[in-house]
Amino acid sequence: MDQPHLNRLIRLMLMLVGNRQSTTELARKLDCNVRTIQRYLESLKMAGLVVEYHQKGIPFLSTSKGPLKQLSDLVQFSEEEAFILHKAIDSIDAKSALKMNLKKKLYNIYHYYPWMAEMVVKPEIGNNVEKLTEAIQAELCVELVSYRSSHSNLVSNRIVEPYEFTVNYEQVWCYEHESQTCKLFNVARIGEVNILQKPWQYREKHQRRFVDIFRNSHYEYIGEIELNLNVRAYNLLIEEYPLSEKYLIQQSENIWYLKAPVCSYEGPARFTLGLLENISILGDNNFLTLINQKIFSLQKCMRQNLSL
Repeated sequence: MDQPHLNRLIRLMLMLVGNRQSTTELARKLDCNVRTIQRYLESLKMAGLVVEYHQKGIPFLSTSKGPLKQLSDLVQFSEEEAFILHKAIDSIDAKSALKMNLKKKLYNIYHYYPWMAEMVVKPEIGNNVEKLTEAIQAELCVELVSYRSSHSNLVSNRIVEPYEFTVNYEQVWCYEHESQTCKLFNVARIGEVNILQKPWQYREKHQRRFVDIFRNSHYEYIGEIELNLNVRAYNLLIEEYPLSEKYLIQQSENIWYLKAPVCSYEGPARFTLGLLENISILGDNNFLTLINQKIFSLQKCMRQNLSL
């Protein structure tokens, strides 16, 4: 196969992950005819890749079966997984060349290039990721059609300026015109993405929120909790929230001290209330107030239930 045909085949392979376009549309984008696309599809099948079809005969490459599943599993790293791997690599002798090579490879995987999105997302959202990526690169606004919001419990259309994906393309940071705020939108909840021929208007307002160890996000940290944890609470904390290990100091054989900035008190409150007998709350005062309020509300609910 000559170079132009090879290039076209590779481009088709990338387009087919999460594809929602007909063979006619694929042929137009690749500047060839439908018969050529069909021959390429047969070549991909012969190579062991799994080609499946949506309704109306729209082809796509499966990332849940065959070689692409193995690749998808390999390249997906959450921030917590990357942190754990970095920590393991750091345990190697600092002078080791192997250590530096491993860190470089991990960085390259963790910060993969935009086209890797097509390899790691689910087929049903791949087309939306492709359009969002195109809009980000071209600095254009988009319409998020039929976005299903868990916060408002509504389905609505949103005009936004997308500017950055989170790890594994699960969410996208956008500036929303109506609310005039930066928001994080879950890609899987978007019905469809329409690219508007309308340039960004609010680039200077594009911000990233902080994300704390309990996976809550906000424009800034609202406080800094301080806890003493026994062995049980320590084990559960680092198992459920691996990034917390960066903020833990061992005080004695059985006690660990945690002092960590948080974006919301709700996450640490849920964790603490489930382990009250294993945790001493040292601060901050706003966190202590919330814990007391939740305990009071729980006692009130219990009294009401007992009176029924």
